[in-house]
Formats: sequence, structure tokens, C-alpha cells
Amino acid sequence: MALSIGIDLGGTKTEGAVLRRRDDGGFDVVLRRRIPTESHRGYEAILETVAGFLGEIEAEAGLQPGTTSVGVGMPGGLTREGLVKNSNTVCLNGRPFRQDLARRLDRPVVFENDANCFALAETLLGAARPYRDGVVFGVILGTGVGGGIVVGGKVWPGLQGIAGEWGHHAVFHGSGPDCYCGRRGCLETFASGPAVEADYRARSGQSRSLAAIANRRHSDEAAAQAIDNLLEAFGRGLANVIDILDPTAIVLGGGVSNLDCLYDEGRNKVAHYVFNDELATPILRNELGDSAGVLGAALLAVDAL
Repeated sequence: MALSIGIDLGGTKTEGAVLRRRDDGGFDVVLRRRIPTESHRGYEAILETVAGFLGEIEAEAGLQPGTTSVGVGMPGGLTREGLVKNSNTVCLNGRPFRQDLARRLDRPVVFENDANCFALAETLLGAARPYRDGVVFGVILGTGVGGGIVVGGKVWPGLQGIAGEWGHHAVFHGSGPDCYCGRRGCLETFASGPAVEADYRARSGQSRSLAAIANRRHSDEAAAQAIDNLLEAFGRGLANVIDILDPTAIVLGGGVSNLDCLYDEGRNKVAHYVFNDELATPILRNELGDSAGVLGAALLAVDAL
């Protein structure tokens, strides 16, 4: 029974997991651990943290060092020169992190964007299992908005490694807050958790969490408008994705995906804007929670076995 290791490198926490592939094609989680990333310590410290963490995982799982395939999920993408870009762990940007980590570990390492890892895990192990032979669009609605595409059980990164980046297409052209990408109207500036909280703060003069805003929706006009704006952006954005990709299923993840209204009112908004007389696409709540990323990273390494 083959084993693989997944590492999910986040801005605040790094998670590791050991995955066992069974003879029947299924998977078992052998071990899961989390440690602080401590990204404030800088680039070299993160390299040392990940390398040391991997050694601890191997020792705890009783694995011989250097013999098990490793997959790493991390935010951001790569430039043509192989340097990290668009990572919210900013000390990684402009650096050859993937090459440096593989060299530090002295073994091949499979890397992928964290949203792609989420999509892969939910397709093979989570909510989208019944649709694994088709096309699954995995959605991240959290601090930012991202996504990943899985085709026939394999990640589709795209020619430029930006497949699934639906957070940076415009849903309201020329309006809304400025996006960090340099444009205006991006879905992320309307449908992320911080965007909804900022919308409510601008309307009410008060700061509240996304969950509190949603709970006050029926008694607070500012909360109602902020959530309505979220649903409108969600409907427009996801309808655009369906019009172009027409996936077999969509699975939602991230903190915003915990809002129940996305699965009824949000779905109705998508149906309103989609280029069809009905919406047949399943829009699913994730099953794996915040461990989807590390499990997806371990699944990446399975192909390297």
C-alpha cells in the first residue's frame, strides 16, 4: 500500500498529512499535524520550517527519510522564470521557492496552487466524488476568491497556470473597490469575507464579522444590503464560469462557503444569470473542511509514486 506526504503551506499555519492508498483505490489518512508557519521570520526560515516539519512527519509515521513522495500546496503561481508570484505570504514572491525547497529536501517534490489542491481533494475524497470522471470546479471563498479545475480526476492548471482564477474577472465593470491586482470590479472585491465586512462597515459605520453580518440580515438594513451584494456578485461570477466551462459539478470551500444562503438564494442568482433556461449544475458544500488543501497535496504526490 503506497504512502505519500502532503504539505499545505499557508500564511499562518502549515499542515502535513500522510496518505495511504489502498488496494481498492481508496485512501486512508495515516497522520495529520499542524504547526505555525511564522512567515514573519522570512524566506529562509520558511524553507527550514517546511524541511524540518517534513522530517518530523516522517519520523512520527515511521517512514525512512527521503523515501516517500511529497506534494506541496501553496498560494500563488509562478512566473515564466519559475519565481513565486501572487502569494499572500509575501516573502515568497519573487523567489525560487519550489526549486530551493526541492533542493533542500534532496528529492522530487510536486507543487500546486492551494486552490487546485482543494479542488482535487474534494473531487477524489470529498463532496464531488460522484463526479470525479467529469469536470469539477472547486471554489475558494475566503480571505480571497480563487478556484481550481479538475478534469477526469486530474488537476488542469492551464497553459499559464491560472486556470480557475475566477476571483479576478470583473463582475461589475469599472465599479467597486480597487483590487490588489490593479483593476476594479473583480469578483474578489465583492465576494470575499473581508469585502463583505468592508461593505457593511462602509454602510453602518460598525465593524462586524461575516457570520455576525449574516445573522443580522433580517434586522439590519446595512447587513441585508451587504449580503445581497455578495449574492449578486456570486450569481454573476459563477454563471460566467458555468457559461464558459459548463462543469459537471461545483464545490464551494472557504469561510464564506459556510453561509447557507449561497446554496438557495445564491443558486437562484446563478440560475438567473446563466445562459440557459435551467441550472442543472450541482453546487455542493465541501466535506473536507480546511484539511482539503493538505489532502489534495498528498494526492498530488500519489501520481509521483
